[in-house]
Amino acid sequence: MTTEQLTTSSSVPFVRLDNADPELMQRLLGVVHEVASAGAFTMGRHLDLFEVEFAAYCDVDHAIGVSSGTEALALTLRALDVGVGDDVIVPANSFVATAEAVSAVGATPRFADVDPVTYLMTVATVDAALTPATRCVIPVHLYGATVDMDPIVTLARARGLTVVEDACQAHGAWYRGRRVGSLGHAGCFSFYPTKNLGGWGDGGAIVTNDGELAERIRLLRSHGERPRYRHRVIGTTARLDALQAAILRVKLAHLDGWNDARRRTAAIMRDWLADAPVTLPAAADQAGDHVHHLFVIQCDDRDGLRAALDRRGVGSAVHYPVPIHLTEAYAHLRHGPGDLPVTEALAGRICSLPLFPGLTEREAWSVSDAVKEAVLS
Repeated sequence: MTTEQLTTSSSVPFVRLDNADPELMQRLLGVVHEVASAGAFTMGRHLDLFEVEFAAYCDVDHAIGVSSGTEALALTLRALDVGVGDDVIVPANSFVATAEAVSAVGATPRFADVDPVTYLMTVATVDAALTPATRCVIPVHLYGATVDMDPIVTLARARGLTVVEDACQAHGAWYRGRRVGSLGHAGCFSFYPTKNLGGWGDGGAIVTNDGELAERIRLLRSHGERPRYRHRVIGTTARLDALQAAILRVKLAHLDGWNDARRRTAAIMRDWLADAPVTLPAAADQAGDHVHHLFVIQCDDRDGLRAALDRRGVGSAVHYPVPIHLTEAYAHLRHGPGDLPVTEALAGRICSLPLFPGLTEREAWSVSDAVKEAVLS
């Protein structure tokens, strides 16, 4: 499609949710009605089926539905006996939940810097962050891009460390022919509504090939109870609701198609922005993948760009404006500016542009045109 065939849309939101697709909405409302009519809101058939289907999709033996991506990480760490006195390596360029889960189990997050091209943790940044107390590494497949896992897994194995993947932004992505989540001891997912596979509220899952780990997580997510009123360990309430499981079952069948649509749209936008003075997301290499949960660019005047996009009716966001190690929540770890220079530089330059499965080619052009107008004016 040529520029002459396109006209700028009056508005392009940052994201569209399921209510923008009438046919999908009808199917989802149908399963909501089914669950509501049965009155089976906790555990039950839809959760059991979703766990089987999601495990098969990720090519693992076990999937355990839980209440959020944050709980997925925290429960996995608890089940691995990571706690007080232990250090866990996490990237500073991530959503705070990655570190928050570590703190929730009493362990200490140790922040690793990231690669300036991929924005992801690498084996070199992990190695630089290791301490004698390190027990676990959490690589984050951020924005939908896959971490180069093999070197990290090799390092972890040599040091006797566990590897827990944070795949909360990378549902369905591949790495060397395997799904993310299946590459370490366990993989953790979020089903927050805006994710590539999103529910109608909070939700999450853990996938693993370790049967004993899966059973410990199942106990922990529901009061350590098996059978009813027999509490074998001190657990919590962190189950995936049946309503969310039913909705996710419908949407899981569409996930690969939606991811392909994200990849196609990202390729279009990369092409149209190739001559703009912005840094585009790194392309996936032969080993990895990018399912473009977010389309993140860099520019010299990020705030000016966002203001210009807003004037054109184009949504945008920043993921994330404050590196985790510099947030007030982690002031007690006594990090300061300059400690993790790549992450800190990215925080002042990155801007997330609209990219979602329903984004039309016309809208993608409108976004790209608005970016060019803003950075070239």
